[in-house]
Amino acid sequence: QVQLEESGGGLVQAGGSLRLSCVASRRTFGIYSMAWFRQTPGKEREWLATITRSGSTTFYADSVKGRFTISRNYATANLQMNNLKPDDTAIYYCATKRGDGTSAYESDYDSWGQGTQVTVSS
Repeated sequence: QVQLEESGGGLVQAGGSLRLSCVASRRTFGIYSMAWFRQTPGKEREWLATITRSGSTTFYADSVKGRFTISRNYATANLQMNNLKPDDTAIYYCATKRGDGTSAYESDYDSWGQGTQVTVSS
């Protein structure tokens, strides 16, 4: 497994932007797909975006398409979040997945970070 650590969360006004980063303990580029999820109290973790091992393909949930952008490099995955809304308030997690393709199911992902809180005020 890979140790992951998210950062970049915080408090932002609606319409603002944040950039989340997920740093891995070792190289993930070319080995794992990387994904971002989020979770609010009492709800299941929601898949948001995935980027393939090479970074050549990205997938997005409809709820964030056009507003969020996932990117990656050697051992980091980033999530640029624009035009944030109060409904985006959640704890955001990154995760690794073997192989390419994407999945909305937590069980398909191998390693998880501890999460970073994002709060969007109206």
